[in-house]
Amino acid sequence: MKNLMSGLAFAALTLGVGAQGAGAQDWAKANLAKSPRHGEFVTITEASGRKLQAWVVYPEVKGKAPVVVMIHEIFGQSDWAREMADELAGAGYIVVEPDLLSGFGPAPSAAAADPAATEATMDHSHMQAPAGAGAAFVAVDPGGTAAFPPDQVTKAVSMLDPNVVTADLDAAADYGKKLPAANGKLFVAGFCWGGGKTFAFATHRKDLSAAFVFYGPPPPVEAMKAIEAPVYGFYAGNDARITATIPDTKAAMKAAGKTYEPVIYDGAGHGFMRAGEAPDASAENAAARTAGFRRLVELLGGVR
Repeated sequence: MKNLMSGLAFAALTLGVGAQGAGAQDWAKANLAKSPRHGEFVTITEASGRKLQAWVVYPEVKGKAPVVVMIHEIFGQSDWAREMADELAGAGYIVVEPDLLSGFGPAPSAAAADPAATEATMDHSHMQAPAGAGAAFVAVDPGGTAAFPPDQVTKAVSMLDPNVVTADLDAAADYGKKLPAANGKLFVAGFCWGGGKTFAFATHRKDLSAAFVFYGPPPPVEAMKAIEAPVYGFYAGNDARITATIPDTKAAMKAAGKTYEPVIYDGAGHGFMRAGEAPDASAENAAARTAGFRRLVELLGGVR
């Protein structure tokens, strides 16, 4: 697994979308600042005592809503990751997006030591709104994604302990399902490294209604037998490293009696959900981004 994750980091860097490039997302930050939805940072205390930071966005709906646990790319909880969560909330879902680098940042963290620095790091138009379910945001030291120099984020994510990641995702899912505004239905969606973690989480979590894997690798064949939710894949045509795994995955999932429905977007490259939204997006990435988001919402049964 460690070698696989290191490969993901290396591939991302060689494709020219390294941590520095992925972190330069003023367009995503601007879109997030214009959002009318309520978003807040919360701190989830796990049974182990670990403090997990998460970004939670609520839809503007009258009734209770399903929860989507969103798993960030190998670039950590970036501006785009938070904006993606906000956009999906706009389709009628509560989105809980944990920062899986929580507590693993360089120490000491200037942001955690200085309250003013913390507010600057977590700048958002809704930041001062009270957190829900008694999970008020508490700065931790060491910090998470924002505490790392941009060029160190991919390495840090690639070195995360898979067991810790699973525990964090369980904590995020449990937190989301217990929110007063939640209706008890749970989904998971992730991108790149987070796409692989999404597929892996489906082998572990039994109360998922569906899993949405965006250009992430599959879990071991034996693990697929434990999957209970349908898995929907979103893949790039120009991403053989990942897309070449589809035929064997389809065969293994079919043999296990599981639902797996992949779609390949011709001409798109790895990371098209982010790259397709950038101001310099290629036509192929932009088209895949639009089609991919539409399919995601349709599969979820969202309001748009």
